Parts: sequence; structure tokens; C-alpha cells
Amino acid sequence: MSFTVAIVGRPNVGKSTLFNRLVGKKLAIVDDQPGVTRDRREGDAKLIDLRFRVIDTAGLEEAFDNSLEGRMRRQTEQALGEADVALLLVDARAGLVPLDEHFAGFLRKHSTPVILVANKCEGKAGQPGLMESYGLGLGEPVPFSAEHGEGVSDLYEALLPYAEAHGEEYTPIEAELIEAASSISLTDEEGKDIEEEIVLDDPEKPIQLAIVGRPNVGKSTLVNRLLGEDRLLTGPEAGITRDSIAIDWEWKGRPIKLIDTAGLRRRGRITDKVEKLSAADTRRAIRFAQVVALVLDADDMLEKQDLTIARQVVEEGRALIIVANKWDAVKDKQEALDKLMDRVQFSMPQVRGIPIVTVSAKEGRNLPKMLKAVFDIYETWNRRVPTSRLNEWLFDMTERHPPPLSKGRRIKLRYMTQAKTRPPTFAAFVSIPEDLPDSYTRYLINGLREDFDLPGVPLRFYTRKGKNPYAPK
Repeated sequence: MSFTVAIVGRPNVGKSTLFNRLVGKKLAIVDDQPGVTRDRREGDAKLIDLRFRVIDTAGLEEAFDNSLEGRMRRQTEQALGEADVALLLVDARAGLVPLDEHFAGFLRKHSTPVILVANKCEGKAGQPGLMESYGLGLGEPVPFSAEHGEGVSDLYEALLPYAEAHGEEYTPIEAELIEAASSISLTDEEGKDIEEEIVLDDPEKPIQLAIVGRPNVGKSTLVNRLLGEDRLLTGPEAGITRDSIAIDWEWKGRPIKLIDTAGLRRRGRITDKVEKLSAADTRRAIRFAQVVALVLDADDMLEKQDLTIARQVVEEGRALIIVANKWDAVKDKQEALDKLMDRVQFSMPQVRGIPIVTVSAKEGRNLPKMLKAVFDIYETWNRRVPTSRLNEWLFDMTERHPPPLSKGRRIKLRYMTQAKTRPPTFAAFVSIPEDLPDSYTRYLINGLREDFDLPGVPLRFYTRKGKNPYAPK
């Protein structure tokens, strides 16, 4: 049984940097300005031979009202309630501030055990702050540098008793070997190893469902309603969510990884550095998702930015469903739905049949219908067509509408196969592929979509030139 560690502290002491260090990936957004993290983020951490769950939290603020800071504080308190031990970070270079002392007093009264970590202790500049931190009354501080990975052995020794208390047995490791772990490598900015590809025939693997859309359309409210708890920060302020938060969940026995993302505005309007990082994090979530739910505001559906996001999803080859939220506020529902369907058909003809679901996240309406659409489009996205059926179909299609002439000779489509799924990808071997017009390719793609029941998913179609067996070698 693994144990859970919550990382807490005032803003800008390096909590997200430590979180990234422990999980071995750049999952949490990190920036010099305080208050970047708002929602709590969870991840599987590794420290030498210790395995545990780690929670990154928002900076502790002295706010108890219903303001954004107050709601962030409640999220941190929930994380503390779930944790077996808390790491209280202080900035050794900046020294102690009154807010550190205030929250040290708060944690002393809390039931969760606390390990004091003096971060940014690299070099001599952090030594005075390390000495000061003894005065917080939380025992001997652990000198650490989340940025450079120094002090791994000390943190390992501090966490070891909590691992043993949860039934784990660990063999002590020489300090030199422990310190070698300070070279933990993180993924690059693209996060290419963030998730392994999910195998279709393994029902135990979760479907990765990303919830995306413009700011303030109700993405976090939708995720909270699905989970049945206030797991994510919500409120009237636009742009509350900054990190893409992945949450493991289950619906009717099927595992799902829900990914809440930051709202995407038009790139020309983004000037803040943190918002740029949030937008990049959202695009990365789309890239590694399998199904993407594009959430719209029913009062302002499918405007230009919505279409831009939808096209990004299709270009990445992800399965897409459109979720019209706040449907309870729409007066003429049939007229609004007809208008939305016409706009989708007109603006995205290359992906005919995208599922459209109307919901109310606030009231919990139509959420089972939305999840059924997710699983249906996922199955379509994974569909494979037998090669024999494909070639029978290709013969019928070319007989019904032969390919055009090229240089006085008829272009021949000799053979076709499905190269891969996710999305369905087809390859046709053509006598003169460079002369096959786009209009004929669209004719074949539309036929594939209709005859093999592939609505709403992006299709890839490639042409290849077959080898001439009589050509000189």
C-alpha cells in the first residue's frame, strides 16, 4: 500500500518544482511569479526505491472567505486531509516571513504529520534561512534544492518511516547511491513520454478524455459534476484553471482518466507568460488524449475560437464530441440545436457526423448521454476494416466512378489496406498517385465513412505507388 504526500507552503517557494522533481516529468506549470498553481494536482512519485502519491497544492493564503484565494485554501486543506504526511516548504534564500510562521502554527494543530523542507538550499546563500527555519518548531528541517536535486538522501530518510508505517519494506541504500538520484531527468517541454499508448484490447486501461474549450464555459464544473465532488476550483472568474489536471475515475465499470484543461483564447490575445504556458499544456493534453470533449457555452456556441480548437483536435487525429453546456439557460432549444448542427456541418465538412450532446453541468442533466457518446466515438476511432472487404469495396467504388485519365491513361487503384487505427488510416496503391485529384480522394473518404460506419472521426488516407515487378533491378 503506497502512502500520500502533500506539498504545502506559501506562494513561490518551489512546490511545483519539487512536484515535478518527484514525478520525474514537467507536469506542473512553473514560473517565478507567485500563485501559479490553483488546483491541486496528483502524480505517482518515485524517490530511489520509495513509491508514493504526491499532491501539489496552491500556495497557502490567509483567506477564509469565498474569494478565489479562499477557495484555493480549501483545496489545500482537502489535500492535507487526504495526505499521510505533509511537506511544508520554506524559501531558505528569502528567509522566513510572517506567513511561514502563521501556517507553521496552523500545521502544528493539524492531525497530518509535517516534514519541514528548506528549499533553495543550493550554495551558501540558503544557509541563514535554513538556520532560521528551526524556529518554526517543526523539528529539524530537510535542506533541499528542488531545482537542482540536492538533498535527495535527506528527504528519503525523512519519508522512509511513513513508507514503513504503510507496510512497505525498503532496504537502506548507501548515501552516495541515493545522491546519484539527483540526476533524475525530466521530460522535455513537449512531454513526449507523458503517457504510454493505450492498447485497444486491454479493458483495464483507462480512456483518456480531455475536456477543452474557451475560458468560463464550465469545463471544471462539468468535471466536478461527473466526479460528484468539488475536486476542481470553479467560480465566476474566467481562467481559473491553469494546469491540465488528470483525475482517475470510473463509469459503469470502465476506467476513465478525466483531464480538465485551461481555457484556450485566441493566440493573439494571450500576452501573459503563465497563460501561454497553460495554453501549451492544454494543447499537449489534446495531443495525448484519445477522446476530446469540446465544451461550448450555449449562449455563444461555436464561435471562431471554438472552431479553431475543434480543428486542432481533428488535425491531431483525436476523436471529438461537442458538448453544449448551460443548456438549461437556452429558451428556444430546438432552434439553437438546429443552428449548432448546421454550423458544424458547414464549418467542418471533413469530419461529418461529430456527436453533439446538450448538457447542464450545473444541474447534472444529460451527463450519461454525454458519456455514452464518448464510448461510442472511442469504439469508432478504434475500428478496423478487414482488407478483403476494403478491396471489394474499392472495386465497387472504382467501377461506379472510375478514376480520371492522366496523360491519356486511366489512373489505376490496385490495392487498399488499413494501415492503422486511432484514427482509422488507409493506404491505397495507385499507378500514378501524384496525379490522383483531391476530389477523387474525398470521394473515397466519404465512401469509407458512409459504407463502413465511421461517422465523426478523422480519417487518414494516403496513396502509394506500387512497385513494378517487371522493372529492371
